[in-house]
Amino acid sequence: MSPIQIHPDFRLQNQSFIDVTGFLEYVKNEFPESHCFLKSLLDESDKIFVQTSGSTGKPKQIELQKRKLLNSAQATASFFDLPQKTKALHCLSSDFIAGKMMWVRALSLGWHLEVVAPNSNPLKDTKSHYDFGAMVPLQAQNSLDELHRIKKLIVGGAPISYVLEQALIQIPVSVYQTYGMTETITHIAVKKLSNDSNKYYTCLPNLNLSIDKRDCLLIDAPTIADEIVVTNDIVRFISNTEFEWIGRYDNIINSGGVKLFPEQIELKLAPHISQPFFIAGIPDEKLGSKVCLFIESKKPLDTIGRVLSKSSLSKYEFPKEIYFIDAFIRSNNNKVNRKETSSFWNTYK
Repeated sequence: MSPIQIHPDFRLQNQSFIDVTGFLEYVKNEFPESHCFLKSLLDESDKIFVQTSGSTGKPKQIELQKRKLLNSAQATASFFDLPQKTKALHCLSSDFIAGKMMWVRALSLGWHLEVVAPNSNPLKDTKSHYDFGAMVPLQAQNSLDELHRIKKLIVGGAPISYVLEQALIQIPVSVYQTYGMTETITHIAVKKLSNDSNKYYTCLPNLNLSIDKRDCLLIDAPTIADEIVVTNDIVRFISNTEFEWIGRYDNIINSGGVKLFPEQIELKLAPHISQPFFIAGIPDEKLGSKVCLFIESKKPLDTIGRVLSKSSLSKYEFPKEIYFIDAFIRSNNNKVNRKETSSFWNTYK
């Protein structure tokens, strides 16, 4: 018997299910893209294989204990106060851990789940109201006029732009940015978006966090992971349950002996640049590595000089070069690949 059982209160598209066979047959007909995962989830094995997104290294298949998926689901329900019969929207791809966990939560906790196609505008074809939902930033951006129909929304899978964050803050909905990865069975911390410019992530229950000699986050979560998860995320602790995310260790720019965090420079530039952009270091004979600004634009921006002059960048953070690129290289889940994109910098001189 699988550790994960269909809760008596579980509903899918307003339908209840007597047994696993009937449920899987329904899914096979209505949501074939999720059938393989759900069949594995509900079989007699106590483990399941999933693909990582590559946040902590190259994408790979890892094995997760189903009991720990349950623990993660229960932690989310406890943190957000989502009891049985919670009405939830599922609009994520089941190819990724966030989409998989929406199924786990609904099935095991007895939620009433409404599944829509995981496209860029998931609320377009539904008029329902929901207690809980999860989206990637692109979906949230395209759904701004309808997000008031979701009481609590988590957004993750890719960075939230400054423009989108400001828009989400204005909506009368509780919106949370998530922090997590496949190895931690989706989010282990969330940051509520609000007008007070909250920068801190609050941890979910049953976690022990620390940092290594690089100042990178170590996650000890025995209820959801067999081993301590070593990340490349540099953080600063505010308390035992709160931390500020500073940036990625592998993105650090050592320019003339000064260590610079691209993500912190980007925060200063975000209010002034509306196009997608990022900061990266490229080799320099004198400095070792120099700070460069990459902007996704088919033509140079005449105003970029004035934009940079308005920012609060220090002399070390100020870009030495600016490159305008037609289209950034992105991963399958729409994350910008900084390394591959910036490696073509000489093409755009």
